[in-house]
Amino acid sequence: MRAMVRVETKPIWTTSSFLVYTGGLTVLGGAAAGIAYLAQNFDASARALWSLLFLAIVYWLAIVLRMRERWLAAGILAFVSIILWGVFLYYLFLWWGWDGVTGVTDVTSSFDSWSWSRMLFWILVLSSAWFDRVVFKFPFIRLISAVVFYLFVADLLTSGSGNWFTVVTLFIGFLYLLVGSALGKPSAFWLHLVGGALIGSSLLHWFHTSDFDFALILVFSLAFVLVAYSTKRSSWAFYGTIGFFVATSHYVFGSPAALLGLAVIIQNRILAPAGIPSFYNGGAISDWSVALGFGLLGFWLMLLGMLGKRKRRHKHTTVVVATPAPPAATEPLAE
Repeated sequence: MRAMVRVETKPIWTTSSFLVYTGGLTVLGGAAAGIAYLAQNFDASARALWSLLFLAIVYWLAIVLRMRERWLAAGILAFVSIILWGVFLYYLFLWWGWDGVTGVTDVTSSFDSWSWSRMLFWILVLSSAWFDRVVFKFPFIRLISAVVFYLFVADLLTSGSGNWFTVVTLFIGFLYLLVGSALGKPSAFWLHLVGGALIGSSLLHWFHTSDFDFALILVFSLAFVLVAYSTKRSSWAFYGTIGFFVATSHYVFGSPAALLGLAVIIQNRILAPAGIPSFYNGGAISDWSVALGFGLLGFWLMLLGMLGKRKRRHKHTTVVVATPAPPAATEPLAE
């Protein structure tokens, strides 16, 4: 018999867990397709009722699976149910005439106007995510909480654009870094993942025009790698690597967006001789600059990886195995 999961547990990546995750997210995709069909053919009231039906089925299955101690399957369906809860609230509010909620589908432009119904929507989704994470002990649910909490704060304090919006985004990113580092639970991974994305996007928003800006991006990327080693969260190294590639592509091609120039080189040197015409109409790019820039970047990343491994090298410890003493000889009993 499986033991009921009492504490938040990190899923083990196996064939079984992969299939459960994939199946649960496929259920979400199927529900999304069904709701999209309903949105085109029915009014808000029908969409709300159909969304409620989808939600009830998925959440009931999640509860049944949890009672049968199928923790992983129950957790992924609970994750899906929170998203369906948000969809149900969205159509329910529209049915009731609370049109301010329409902003949740276009957050960056809707933040210009404050809406109490949209605030209520964020709070209800956050409450559902918190409740289900406590009940199902499923770390993946923290991803919804992290994203929705950021949107709630940004909606409450900003207009969705400008420097103040970027400052709030940066602040939430650092807040997630601090809380994730102190939390010590498997779900802290998602705080680090979202926090790194918020901090990285804020820095790129401010520093993306001059050579000096991209030199700073290189420094920030190195800082991300150091944070990865300090927190033991590889997501920071992933974002740092993206920063290294963005800055390198700027210096090699003149623009981070020209990172696709690697594909250009492949097409010009490999596909074009085979009779396939080139699609690149920009300035000339030296093949050697590409080879040198990205070759050095590759060695730099390897160096960072090897230095980190050296830093974490385990110290040798001496294990002393004591041989138990032989049992003491007993004197023969006197007759």
